[in-house]
Amino acid sequence: MKTLLKIAEAERSTYKVPFVENTRMQSCLENFILWNQKLGETLSTEQLFTVPLDSEKDISFVGIIDRVVKGTDGGYLVIDYKTSKREKKKKTLLDDNQLKGYAYAIHKTYDVPYEKIYCSHYYPVTGNFVTVKFSRFQIDQWKKKQIDKVWRIRKKKMDEFWASKNIFCDWCEYKEACPAYQSESTVCKRIDEQKELKKTLNENKKK
Repeated sequence: MKTLLKIAEAERSTYKVPFVENTRMQSCLENFILWNQKLGETLSTEQLFTVPLDSEKDISFVGIIDRVVKGTDGGYLVIDYKTSKREKKKKTLLDDNQLKGYAYAIHKTYDVPYEKIYCSHYYPVTGNFVTVKFSRFQIDQWKKKQIDKVWRIRKKKMDEFWASKNIFCDWCEYKEACPAYQSESTVCKRIDEQKELKKTLNENKKK
C-alpha cells in the first residue's frame, strides 16, 4: 500500500485530473488490493480485439477490454473498471450492449461457451463488483442489431451525416472544426487549413 501511494504521488503531476482527496485515492487502492486477491490468472489488460460480425460483408466489432481473467474452473471474467459514482445494478447490466460485445469477443477469441463467460463492472471507489452472464440468444440478438445498424449507416448519403453532440465529443480530434461546437466561419477556416496542408504535402511528395 505504501509503495502504491508513493507511485501515485509521483505520477500525480502528469495527470490533468484534480486530486483533492487523498483518502478517496487510498480507499480505492485498498478496495482494489483486497478484491484483486480473490481473482484468478490475468490473461490480458487493455486487450484490443477485432472480431467478425459478418465476414462476407466486412462487418467487424472492434474494442478494448480493460481486463480478462481466467478462473480455476475454466470460466472467463471480463472486468470493466468504472470510476463513476453512479453504479449500475445487475438488471441494468443485462441490457448493456458494451458488455454483450465483450462477451461475444471473448467467445470468438478464446473459443469458450457463453455459459462460462462472466462480464462485470468494478467500482474501486466503493469496492462493489457487479457481474452478469449472457445467453447465446441475447448475444445473437445484439449481433443482429449491430449488423442492422452498420447497414443503416452504409445506406446513408454523405449529406445525411449531420454533426450531433454526444458523450464522446470531448475525445474527438475534430471538435475544433465541428459545426456542433464552432461557428460557420471557424469551420470554413479549418477546412481551408486542411486543404492547404494537403496541397503542401502533395507538393512535397512530388519533390
